[in-house]
Amino acid sequence: MNSTYTAIKSYLEQHKVTLVAVSKTRPIDQLQALYDAGQRDFGENRVQEMRDKQSVLPADIRWHQIGHLQRNKVKYIAPWVHLIHSVDSLELLEEINHQAAKSNRVIPCLLQMYIAREETKFGLDADELHALLQSEQFHAFRHVQVVGLMGMATQTTDTAQIRQEFMGLHHLFQEIQSLYFAQDPQFNILSMGMSSDYEIAVESGATMVRIGSLLFN
Repeated sequence: MNSTYTAIKSYLEQHKVTLVAVSKTRPIDQLQALYDAGQRDFGENRVQEMRDKQSVLPADIRWHQIGHLQRNKVKYIAPWVHLIHSVDSLELLEEINHQAAKSNRVIPCLLQMYIAREETKFGLDADELHALLQSEQFHAFRHVQVVGLMGMATQTTDTAQIRQEFMGLHHLFQEIQSLYFAQDPQFNILSMGMSSDYEIAVESGATMVRIGSLLFN
């Protein structure tokens, strides 16, 4: 595991891309081994699983919520989650803001975009994204900080299609950055790319990738 991890980590560092190790369903000892190899960013899909792991693993791990997040689950991770990748509605952002206020912190969030040709994926389209960022409600939030965008490409072997989807998201990221966050250097994360397509994502402008099976197999 460590040799694969070292190779991927080295490649990503050359391109100034952050690695989030997707540790869902993996046992504690496998996470600990990756931690011992130097990994600090871990991503989980399910709130309960992330809570269970967070309670027993080292305190300096940066936990990323990467799966679909229900509003009634936000309160369980609000005190310590490092980054929420999967914000797909103004209502969810409102609940994150509400729970973050209780913990007296500002939670960094990514807005999840729908870029795949699959019905099973979640996310905003471009019009919904603009509407959210222009809303008075969004500008009233004081305990969330939108620091970038996230997207998942279609699960396909057609690399041209994957590249097109990633490039489209990168273009949107740049557009949103210039329109709404020109004075905000914290808006700098484009989270896209997984085990099967992370190199295409890096070539297409990703600053963060989410890799699981390659690291743990």
